[in-house]
Amino acid sequence: MTTTALIVAAGCGSRMGGDVPKQFRLLGGKPVLRWAVEALIHHPAVQSTLVVVGQGQRAWAADALDGLDVGELIEGGAERSDSVRAGLAVVNGEAILVHDAARPFCPAAVIDRLLASLEFFEGAAPVLPVGDTLSRVDEALGEPVDRSGLARVQTPQAFRLEALKLAYERWQGASPTDETTVVRAAGMKVAAVDGDPALEKLTLPADFERAEQLLASRLSPRTGIGFDVHAFAGEGPVTLGGIEVPHDRGLAGHSDADVVLHAITDALLGAAGLGDIGEHFPPTDERWKGADSSLFLAHAIKLLRAKGALIDHIDCTVIAEAPKIGPHRERIRSRIAEIAGLSVDQVSVKATTTEGLGFTGRREGIAAQAIASIRMGYRA
Repeated sequence: MTTTALIVAAGCGSRMGGDVPKQFRLLGGKPVLRWAVEALIHHPAVQSTLVVVGQGQRAWAADALDGLDVGELIEGGAERSDSVRAGLAVVNGEAILVHDAARPFCPAAVIDRLLASLEFFEGAAPVLPVGDTLSRVDEALGEPVDRSGLARVQTPQAFRLEALKLAYERWQGASPTDETTVVRAAGMKVAAVDGDPALEKLTLPADFERAEQLLASRLSPRTGIGFDVHAFAGEGPVTLGGIEVPHDRGLAGHSDADVVLHAITDALLGAAGLGDIGEHFPPTDERWKGADSSLFLAHAIKLLRAKGALIDHIDCTVIAEAPKIGPHRERIRSRIAEIAGLSVDQVSVKATTTEGLGFTGRREGIAAQAIASIRMGYRA
């Protein structure tokens, strides 16, 4: 059965507040939308993935989905059902999974249960039992509501594609909150499969805090170490940590010879098991001759984000007799944080000498050693 995933991401997230819609806010260093798309796009039963975005949101979505094999972005409408209809107009295949972008974590087992149910039903939805006492509320608690037989309905929801299209053609009511409402109104049966607490929708700021805690609990800590050295050559200044530091001599190197950014880049790549800087930016490649090393660090950060890694802390020690790092430390920290998309308090820069010993002690060059602490390993 050929299956298409349709992720609806056209909302404005007004209850969340802020200038950026919730589906584009960062969660664990990645946009919420990317989490939702990756959970479906990597499932072996999903052949294609489409995303519906709101008016004026294409740039946000393109940035959030960079590198993922997602079809052309579809512009949705004012209501959720308008967005689903827009997606249905271009979807092909036998089955469809309709998912909310605001539900970033979708376990693969839920998708398995949904698609298996389509052998016997026109649709299927994940549900969770209602465990709390229910009551009608006016200014105070009113009459209790019998919760027996009640369930909370989640997404993704799976349907036979032609059945969902036909159900929407027949729909005459107000904008529905989900697709099971439309399909059941058309007289078709929808299976209820076991949902998952990980599929809770992000609606309020507290939901983001909960999601961050859930994500952190599924990550394991990793540590990477990086080291780099460059000899003095030519005239100054030297580039350290992405800024120019006054010195009477420069540093020799194929790129801008920024030992600080090179060491940090290697530490991050090592922590994620992604090789070293030489593999990604070979010194034999003329494209990197004189290159700004901020490109190298930004590339490493992008690779880690794509793997779902959280960067906790970066610490770098500069080893040199001169120039003195102290007067420039805060600017270097700020620049590293800017390149890496971190807060300044996640970046440490220190300096030491070798008491006149070795090549740095003889003032022949500068060395830098870095350590990066990250967390990664999340699987839906």
